[in-house]
Amino acid sequence: AEVQRLASHLMWLGAFGPDIGNLTLMTWCLRDREMFLDLLQELGGSRMHYNYPRVGGVKRDIPIGWANRLKAKVKLFENRINEYEMLLDESTIWLVRLQGVGYATAEDQLNAGVTGPNIRAAGVNTDARWTNPYSVYDQVDWEPAVEKPTSVKGADCYDRYRVRMEEMRQSTHIINQCVAWLKENPGPVMSDDHKVTPPDREDMKGDMESLIHHFKLFTEGFCLPEGESYTAVEAPKGEFGVYLVSDGANKPYRVKIRAPGFAHLAAMDEMAKGLSLIHISEPTRPY
Repeated sequence: AEVQRLASHLMWLGAFGPDIGNLTLMTWCLRDREMFLDLLQELGGSRMHYNYPRVGGVKRDIPIGWANRLKAKVKLFENRINEYEMLLDESTIWLVRLQGVGYATAEDQLNAGVTGPNIRAAGVNTDARWTNPYSVYDQVDWEPAVEKPTSVKGADCYDRYRVRMEEMRQSTHIINQCVAWLKENPGPVMSDDHKVTPPDREDMKGDMESLIHHFKLFTEGFCLPEGESYTAVEAPKGEFGVYLVSDGANKPYRVKIRAPGFAHLAAMDEMAKGLSLIHISEPTRPY
């Protein structure tokens, strides 16, 4: 999850650079993003939709040497983050085109349903990994990246940039802890409850009960108890939630997926009001 967060933030930063007038940034970010996409491809076979998590666990154990390669690339990337800041934080063009541009108050963004780095840039300390921990986020040492806006008008584009840079640092911190934990605590990667997870193929070919579990699971799936549930995770762009209603069958009665990016469109009107496509301002902070 944190490797994917790094890849996503690098895509954001890389695409953001040419819009501001910095083509170098895009080449640097895509270079580093490739490192992490290579690792994700090893896990699931695809560079973007790597299809690794499963109900009850993950697709398979990590490849031999994968943890060491991840640790080495994360160590390299920690230095790269410093290079990004050296390139950008003292760039007059970067500061002029980000500071004082795209103001949005925390109240306006909350009313629009904004989550993730954008709302944390406005000083709101909310992160699903922190407020409603899932996976092992309550077992590792980290803190949400939260920026304190210097203007009463709220967060600007520079605040939103700073939050994502700090969030990438926190992701590398989480990854390093997880790599160390995996080496010390090897264990199963999938639940042995064959009502929701398939049995081993070797067992399936020699055991009738396993064959029946396999056949039922792949032809019918599994049934959830009647009721409704909303579960959310902290995706790179914000809260990604699924509201699901079950009538006890093997297919949901109703499903609503809350993608974070769609809600953010509602905040664009307030951020862009009064601005032109090419907006020139003076830096609001010393550089």
